[in-house]
Amino acid sequence: MTPENDSRRAAPGRAARWAAALAACIATAACAPAQHRPAAASAAAATPRPSTPGCPDAEDTTHRQLIGTWSAELEGGGTARVVLRPHPELAQSVRGTVERDGATAQAAGDVDDGDLTLEESLNGKNISATWIGRVVDGSCGKEIRGTWTNAQDNRPLPFVLRRQAGTP
Repeated sequence: MTPENDSRRAAPGRAARWAAALAACIATAACAPAQHRPAAASAAAATPRPSTPGCPDAEDTTHRQLIGTWSAELEGGGTARVVLRPHPELAQSVRGTVERDGATAQAAGDVDDGDLTLEESLNGKNISATWIGRVVDGSCGKEIRGTWTNAQDNRPLPFVLRRQAGTP
């Protein structure tokens, strides 16, 4: 998937960085990094609130809060285990795995102003699904809600990601 054949828009200045990272990952079959941003957040969600120490607001959540183990609930009863680590090539991103239905997919993505973009790849070359979500205000970066979309049938399913206790 390339920016020119996808209807979603990459954030300014990020398209070249993601294209280079995608090419590097495909060459090593290491990942399929995120290259797209979700639609802008609503005006109500953009209202600034002061962060409290140790509990970032949604907009203040960074890739560091994504690192760890997450449980995912998909509408219809599906579940997944998502494990994310710092991305070795992209400083503000994460890379890891998604385990679902006995299969393990590679994943890569980031969070920007509270918006999560995570792409998964079953074969390490092609994007098989996308997770586009928003960090829940007041969750201290430990809950993300959004839409998981299977690339084969383009069928979106609502999801909730919850950080597992005891992970960094």
